[in-house]
Amino acid sequence: MAEFTVEERLKSLYELQLIDSQIDELQILKGELPIEVSDLEDELVGLETRTHRLRENLEDLEGEISRYESNIIESKGLIERYTKQSENVKNNREFEALTKELEMQHLEIQLAEKKIKEVAVGKTAKAETLKTTEDRLNLRKAELERKKLELQAIQEKTEKSEEKLRKKSEKAKKKIEERLLKGYNKIRANYRNGLAVVTVQRDSCGGCFNKVPPQLQLEISMHKKVIVCEHCGRILVDDQILVEPAPAPESGVA
Repeated sequence: MAEFTVEERLKSLYELQLIDSQIDELQILKGELPIEVSDLEDELVGLETRTHRLRENLEDLEGEISRYESNIIESKGLIERYTKQSENVKNNREFEALTKELEMQHLEIQLAEKKIKEVAVGKTAKAETLKTTEDRLNLRKAELERKKLELQAIQEKTEKSEEKLRKKSEKAKKKIEERLLKGYNKIRANYRNGLAVVTVQRDSCGGCFNKVPPQLQLEISMHKKVIVCEHCGRILVDDQILVEPAPAPESGVA
Protein backbone atom coordinates (compact mmCIF):
# COMPACT_ATOMS: atom_id res chain seq x y z
CA MET A 1 0.00 0.00 0.00
CA ALA A 2 1.24 3.48 -0.85
CA GLU A 3 2.07 5.73 2.06
CA PHE A 4 -0.66 8.22 2.92
CA THR A 5 -0.59 11.05 5.40
CA VAL A 6 -2.82 10.97 8.47
CA GLU A 7 -4.96 13.68 6.90
CA GLU A 8 -5.40 11.60 3.74
CA ARG A 9 -6.34 8.57 5.84
CA LEU A 10 -8.85 10.59 7.83
CA LYS A 11 -10.37 11.94 4.62
CA SER A 12 -10.59 8.43 3.22
CA LEU A 13 -12.15 7.17 6.45
CA TYR A 14 -14.77 9.90 6.43
CA GLU A 15 -15.45 9.39 2.71
CA LEU A 16 -15.84 5.66 3.41
CA GLN A 17 -18.27 6.44 6.21
CA LEU A 18 -20.37 8.67 3.95
CA ILE A 19 -20.44 5.98 1.27
CA ASP A 20 -21.26 3.18 3.71
CA SER A 21 -24.01 5.30 5.25
CA GLN A 22 -25.57 5.67 1.79
CA ILE A 23 -25.37 1.88 1.34
CA ASP A 24 -27.00 1.48 4.77
CA GLU A 25 -29.83 3.76 3.66
CA LEU A 26 -30.43 1.54 0.63
CA GLN A 27 -30.53 -1.49 2.93
CA ILE A 28 -33.02 0.31 5.17
CA LEU A 29 -35.14 0.95 2.07
CA LYS A 30 -35.36 -2.82 1.65
CA GLY A 31 -36.40 -2.97 5.29
CA GLU A 32 -37.08 -6.41 6.73
CA LEU A 33 -38.06 -7.80 3.33
CA PRO A 34 -34.94 -9.99 2.79
CA ILE A 35 -35.39 -11.53 6.25
CA GLU A 36 -39.14 -11.94 5.73
CA VAL A 37 -38.58 -13.64 2.37
CA SER A 38 -36.02 -16.00 3.92
CA ASP A 39 -38.32 -16.81 6.86
CA LEU A 40 -41.24 -17.48 4.52
CA GLU A 41 -39.12 -19.78 2.36
CA ASP A 42 -38.10 -21.74 5.46
CA GLU A 43 -41.73 -21.92 6.64
CA LEU A 44 -42.85 -23.16 3.20
CA VAL A 45 -40.32 -25.99 3.34
CA GLY A 46 -41.74 -27.03 6.72
CA LEU A 47 -45.35 -26.78 5.55
CA GLU A 48 -44.66 -28.73 2.36
CA THR A 49 -42.93 -31.46 4.39
CA ARG A 50 -45.88 -31.61 6.79
CA THR A 51 -48.39 -31.69 3.92
CA HIS A 52 -46.53 -34.55 2.28
CA ARG A 53 -46.43 -36.48 5.57
CA LEU A 54 -50.16 -35.93 6.20
CA ARG A 55 -51.03 -37.16 2.71
CA GLU A 56 -48.97 -40.29 3.29
CA ASN A 57 -50.76 -40.80 6.64
CA LEU A 58 -54.14 -40.49 4.92
CA GLU A 59 -53.09 -43.04 2.31
CA ASP A 60 -52.03 -45.40 5.09
CA LEU A 61 -55.37 -44.95 6.85
CA GLU A 62 -57.27 -45.55 3.62
CA GLY A 63 -55.23 -48.71 3.08
CA GLU A 64 -56.04 -49.80 6.63
CA ILE A 65 -59.80 -49.28 6.03
CA SER A 66 -59.53 -51.24 2.76
CA ARG A 67 -57.91 -54.15 4.61
CA TYR A 68 -60.69 -54.21 7.22
CA GLU A 69 -63.32 -54.03 4.46
CA SER A 70 -61.61 -56.96 2.71
CA ASN A 71 -61.70 -58.88 6.01
CA ILE A 72 -65.46 -58.21 6.28
CA ILE A 73 -66.05 -59.45 2.72
CA GLU A 74 -63.98 -62.55 3.48
CA SER A 75 -65.88 -63.21 6.73
CA LYS A 76 -69.24 -62.78 5.02
CA GLY A 77 -68.15 -65.28 2.37
CA LEU A 78 -67.18 -67.75 5.08
CA ILE A 79 -70.47 -67.19 6.90
CA GLU A 80 -72.37 -67.95 3.70
CA ARG A 81 -70.32 -71.09 3.16
CA TYR A 82 -70.63 -72.32 6.78
CA THR A 83 -74.36 -71.62 6.75
CA LYS A 84 -74.80 -73.87 3.69
CA GLN A 85 -72.63 -76.54 5.29
CA SER A 86 -74.70 -76.45 8.47
CA GLU A 87 -77.73 -77.55 6.47
CA ASN A 88 -76.03 -80.85 5.69
CA VAL A 89 -74.36 -81.70 9.02
CA LYS A 90 -74.41 -85.35 10.04
CA ASN A 91 -73.82 -85.01 13.78
CA ASN A 92 -73.75 -82.58 16.70
CA ARG A 93 -69.97 -82.30 16.65
CA GLU A 94 -69.97 -80.93 13.08
CA PHE A 95 -72.88 -78.63 13.94
CA GLU A 96 -71.06 -77.22 17.01
CA ALA A 97 -67.86 -76.73 15.02
CA LEU A 98 -69.70 -74.84 12.28
CA THR A 99 -71.61 -72.80 14.88
CA LYS A 100 -68.31 -71.73 16.50
CA GLU A 101 -66.90 -70.79 13.10
CA LEU A 102 -70.00 -68.72 12.34
CA GLU A 103 -69.74 -66.95 15.69
CA MET A 104 -66.05 -66.31 15.07
CA GLN A 105 -66.72 -64.75 11.67
CA HIS A 106 -69.51 -62.57 13.07
CA LEU A 107 -67.08 -61.38 15.76
CA GLU A 108 -64.45 -60.72 13.09
CA ILE A 109 -66.98 -58.59 11.21
CA GLN A 110 -67.91 -56.65 14.38
CA LEU A 111 -64.24 -56.08 15.21
CA ALA A 112 -63.47 -54.94 11.64
CA GLU A 113 -66.47 -52.58 11.62
CA LYS A 114 -65.31 -51.11 14.96
CA LYS A 115 -61.79 -50.64 13.62
CA ILE A 116 -63.14 -49.00 10.45
CA LYS A 117 -65.08 -46.47 12.58
CA GLU A 118 -62.00 -45.72 14.70
CA VAL A 119 -59.77 -45.31 11.65
CA ALA A 120 -62.44 -43.18 9.92
CA VAL A 121 -62.43 -40.78 12.90
CA GLY A 122 -58.65 -40.51 12.68
CA LYS A 123 -58.86 -40.09 8.92
CA THR A 124 -61.36 -37.22 9.27
CA ALA A 125 -59.09 -35.49 11.80
CA LYS A 126 -56.06 -35.95 9.52
CA ALA A 127 -58.02 -34.66 6.52
CA GLU A 128 -59.02 -31.53 8.47
CA THR A 129 -55.41 -30.99 9.55
CA LEU A 130 -54.29 -31.45 5.94
CA LYS A 131 -56.87 -28.94 4.72
CA THR A 132 -55.74 -26.39 7.33
CA THR A 133 -52.07 -27.00 6.45
CA GLU A 134 -52.74 -26.70 2.70
CA ASP A 135 -54.67 -23.46 3.23
CA ARG A 136 -51.79 -22.07 5.28
CA LEU A 137 -49.32 -23.27 2.64
CA ASN A 138 -51.25 -21.52 -0.15
CA LEU A 139 -51.49 -18.31 1.87
CA ARG A 140 -47.78 -18.36 2.60
CA LYS A 141 -46.99 -19.03 -1.07
CA ALA A 142 -49.06 -16.01 -2.09
CA GLU A 143 -47.42 -13.90 0.63
CA LEU A 144 -43.94 -15.03 -0.43
CA GLU A 145 -44.66 -14.18 -4.05
CA ARG A 146 -45.86 -10.71 -3.03
CA LYS A 147 -42.82 -10.11 -0.81
CA LYS A 148 -40.48 -11.29 -3.56
CA LEU A 149 -42.04 -8.90 -6.05
CA GLU A 150 -41.70 -6.03 -3.54
CA LEU A 151 -38.06 -6.91 -2.90
CA GLN A 152 -37.35 -7.31 -6.61
CA ALA A 153 -38.83 -3.89 -7.34
CA ILE A 154 -36.66 -2.28 -4.66
CA GLN A 155 -33.57 -4.18 -5.78
CA GLU A 156 -34.09 -3.13 -9.39
CA LYS A 157 -34.47 0.45 -8.22
CA THR A 158 -31.38 0.42 -5.99
CA GLU A 159 -29.13 -2.15 -7.66
CA LYS A 160 -27.16 0.26 -9.84
CA SER A 161 -26.77 2.81 -7.06
CA GLU A 162 -25.68 0.13 -4.60
CA GLU A 163 -23.18 -1.36 -7.04
CA LYS A 164 -21.72 2.07 -7.75
CA LEU A 165 -21.46 2.85 -4.03
CA ARG A 166 -19.80 -0.48 -3.24
CA LYS A 167 -17.16 0.18 -5.89
CA LYS A 168 -16.52 3.60 -4.35
CA SER A 169 -16.37 1.96 -0.92
CA GLU A 170 -13.72 -0.53 -2.10
CA LYS A 171 -11.74 2.30 -3.70
CA ALA A 172 -11.78 4.31 -0.46
CA LYS A 173 -10.66 1.26 1.56
CA LYS A 174 -7.49 0.99 -0.51
CA LYS A 175 -6.28 4.26 1.02
CA ILE A 176 -6.75 2.98 4.58
CA GLU A 177 -4.31 0.70 6.34
CA GLU A 178 -5.66 -2.68 7.40
CA ARG A 179 -5.42 -2.06 11.15
CA LEU A 180 -7.38 1.20 10.88
CA LEU A 181 -9.94 -0.41 8.57
CA LYS A 182 -10.50 -3.25 11.06
CA GLY A 183 -11.04 -0.69 13.80
CA TYR A 184 -13.51 1.18 11.60
CA ASN A 185 -15.49 -1.98 10.83
CA LYS A 186 -15.52 -2.98 14.50
CA ILE A 187 -16.89 0.41 15.57
CA ARG A 188 -19.54 0.28 12.81
CA ALA A 189 -20.66 -3.12 14.01
CA ASN A 190 -21.12 -1.78 17.55
CA TYR A 191 -23.78 0.77 16.55
CA ARG A 192 -27.12 0.23 14.88
CA ASN A 193 -26.73 3.38 12.78
CA GLY A 194 -23.34 2.14 11.54
CA LEU A 195 -21.57 5.42 12.35
CA ALA A 196 -17.88 4.91 13.06
CA VAL A 197 -16.57 8.29 11.85
CA VAL A 198 -18.43 11.42 12.89
CA THR A 199 -17.84 15.15 12.79
CA VAL A 200 -17.77 17.47 15.77
CA GLN A 201 -21.06 19.35 15.76
CA ARG A 202 -21.71 22.29 18.09
CA ASP A 203 -18.70 21.30 20.19
CA SER A 204 -20.10 17.77 20.61
CA CYS A 205 -19.47 14.32 19.23
CA GLY A 206 -21.74 13.71 16.24
CA GLY A 207 -22.33 10.17 17.44
CA CYS A 208 -23.05 10.27 21.17
CA PHE A 209 -23.48 14.10 21.48
CA ASN A 210 -21.16 14.38 24.46
CA LYS A 211 -19.06 17.55 24.69
CA VAL A 212 -15.64 17.55 23.05
CA PRO A 213 -13.08 19.69 24.93
CA PRO A 214 -11.75 22.76 23.03
CA GLN A 215 -8.16 21.49 23.11
CA LEU A 216 -9.24 18.18 21.58
CA GLN A 217 -11.23 20.04 18.92
CA LEU A 218 -8.08 21.95 18.02
CA GLU A 219 -6.12 18.69 17.66
CA ILE A 220 -8.91 17.23 15.53
CA SER A 221 -8.85 20.25 13.19
CA MET A 222 -5.09 19.82 12.66
CA HIS A 223 -5.58 16.38 11.04
CA LYS A 224 -2.29 15.15 12.51
CA LYS A 225 -3.56 12.00 14.25
CA VAL A 226 -6.58 9.75 14.58
CA ILE A 227 -8.65 10.87 17.58
CA VAL A 228 -11.58 8.95 19.05
CA CYS A 229 -14.40 10.13 21.29
CA GLU A 230 -13.61 9.31 24.91
CA HIS A 231 -17.27 8.46 25.50
CA CYS A 232 -18.36 6.31 22.54
CA GLY A 233 -15.08 5.40 20.84
CA ARG A 234 -16.07 6.79 17.43
CA ILE A 235 -13.42 8.42 15.25
CA LEU A 236 -13.77 12.19 15.33
CA VAL A 237 -13.14 14.55 12.40
CA ASP A 238 -13.93 18.21 11.88
CA ASP A 239 -16.53 19.34 9.38
CA GLN A 240 -13.79 20.83 7.17
CA ILE A 241 -12.03 17.51 6.60
CA LEU A 242 -13.30 17.17 3.01
CA VAL A 243 -12.99 20.86 2.10
CA GLU A 244 -10.19 21.38 -0.37
CA PRO A 245 -7.67 24.03 0.74
CA ALA A 246 -7.79 27.28 -1.18
CA PRO A 247 -5.04 27.59 -3.81
CA ALA A 248 -2.06 29.75 -2.82
CA PRO A 249 -2.18 33.27 -4.32
CA GLU A 250 0.08 33.86 -7.31
CA SER A 251 3.14 35.98 -6.62
CA GLY A 252 3.87 39.12 -8.61
CA VAL A 253 2.20 42.43 -9.25
CA ALA A 254 -1.21 42.45 -10.81
